[in-house]
Amino acid sequence: MGVKHKDIEAAVSALQNGQTILYPTDTIWGIGCDATNEAAVDKIFAIKHRPKEKSLIVLVDSLEMLKRYADIDEDTATLLDSAELPTTVIYSCPRNMAPNAVNADDTIAIRIVRHPFCQAMIKAFGKPVVSTSANISGQPAPAVFSDIAPGIMQAADLVIDERYDTSVYKYPSKLIKILDDNSIQYLR
Repeated sequence: MGVKHKDIEAAVSALQNGQTILYPTDTIWGIGCDATNEAAVDKIFAIKHRPKEKSLIVLVDSLEMLKRYADIDEDTATLLDSAELPTTVIYSCPRNMAPNAVNADDTIAIRIVRHPFCQAMIKAFGKPVVSTSANISGQPAPAVFSDIAPGIMQAADLVIDERYDTSVYKYPSKLIKILDDNSIQYLR
C-alpha cells in the first residue's frame, strides 16, 4: 500500500504544532513527537507514565539527517548501511535536540527508520521524531495496531491509520553503543 499525501500532511501538521502522534515504525507501533520540542517530549513522558530518567529513541529519515544531530564516523556509517535489522545506536553529545530527549549521561539513541510511512513523514517534517513504544511504561510493546491500549490511542493527538501496519519486524530494534575504542556493545 502506498503512502497517502494527506496522512503525511496531517502528521507533519501535528508535529509542527507540538502534538503527539501514534504511528507505525519499522519495528513496533510508536508514540512520538518533535524531538526538538521540549514541551512535546514532556507530553510523551506523561502519556506513557514513564520516568523522565528513562531514555527515549529518536528516529531520523537518513544518514544525512542523523549527521545534523550526532557525530558519526565512517565505521558507524558503514555499520548502519549494512544493518539488515532495524538498529538503534546510542550516540554521545547529541546536538539540536530537546534537553529532555537527551539522557542524563549526555547520550541519545537514534535509528534511521525504513518504514515507508515513517520515513516519508520524517522527511517531510525535516526534523527527528521521538519514537517510544506505544504503551504504558512497563507494559508489553504493541507489535500491531490492535495491540495498542485504548488509553494510549485516546491520549495521542493524532492516530495514524492502521492500514500502515506493514512492518514485518515486530520487535524492538537492536540497540548498540559504540564505545570510545570503536568496539560495539550490544545492549539488546
